[in-house]
Amino acid sequence: MNSRTNGSAAPRFVVVMGVMNGERFLEEQIRTIDRQQNIDRIDLWISDDGSTDGSRKIIDTWARSWSKGAFRILAGPRKGFAENYRSMMINPDIDGDFFAFSDQDDIWDGNKLDHALKWLETQPTELPALYCTRTRSVDSDGNYFGMSPDFRKPPHFRNALVQSIAGANTMVMNRAAWHLMHEASMRTTFVSHDWWCYLIVTGAGGTVRYSSTPDIGYRQHGANLVGANNSWQARMARLGRLMEGTFVEWNELNLRGLAACDDLLTTEARQVVAEFRCARSATLPVRLLTLLRSGLYRQTHIGQAGLYAACLLRRI
Repeated sequence: MNSRTNGSAAPRFVVVMGVMNGERFLEEQIRTIDRQQNIDRIDLWISDDGSTDGSRKIIDTWARSWSKGAFRILAGPRKGFAENYRSMMINPDIDGDFFAFSDQDDIWDGNKLDHALKWLETQPTELPALYCTRTRSVDSDGNYFGMSPDFRKPPHFRNALVQSIAGANTMVMNRAAWHLMHEASMRTTFVSHDWWCYLIVTGAGGTVRYSSTPDIGYRQHGANLVGANNSWQARMARLGRLMEGTFVEWNELNLRGLAACDDLLTTEARQVVAEFRCARSATLPVRLLTLLRSGLYRQTHIGQAGLYAACLLRRI
């Protein structure tokens, strides 16, 4: 079934972007959105979270010249990047056919949205569907220096509960998925909007497509809030956070959010959540057995070994 809402009418894309002191790269990123190929309508919503540099001047200039659709400027809640994006996810005025997240400093390929659209249009209108990809890592000057991991195991709630596999800056979703995320995000805060989308879409029985072909340059620089995962050092650092207890805190927040959205989840997802809770709190033999029985998995052998070790040490 075609996902467009109006027969042969051109699909209406919505891009939501959080901005905070992004003047160095903001102009280039908005230009890459404006130059998307084969996409006639893009409504751009920008939430400025209290910038004190020249970001607002750049945004205002683009607002006057934007010709692809609506251009809306919002005042962010000033509570950090996750809350800035959540404020847009719960905004009832933001609506369209397909929805994408953008960082303020990425570099989008010209066919990023078109690639996502080709898959999303094959999905049933009523089924929440989310498309995401790998990323190319680039430095401050846009020079390529690596790729994010090429995850091969299928996206699933049993993976989402213990791992986020794609950045929100790669995600494009259909209207059913956006409305699902709107409802879920009205009920709770979250660790990060990318992990939250992966959790809720898979947990509610939606479908996620992870593409090995990157469509964006993910810029790595000193101001990044979340670093790349394209080196052994970075991956070991993430395993270190898993072992030191950060993973425990993130899981606690995720589980609290999932509890608030229990009625949105499938019966299978609710059972997996119950098994995960047991694997976090029971006695040692029961913890391990429950983790094995649950089928929870991370995408790599090292990650899976780290998950079992964290279970042993009560670090999940």
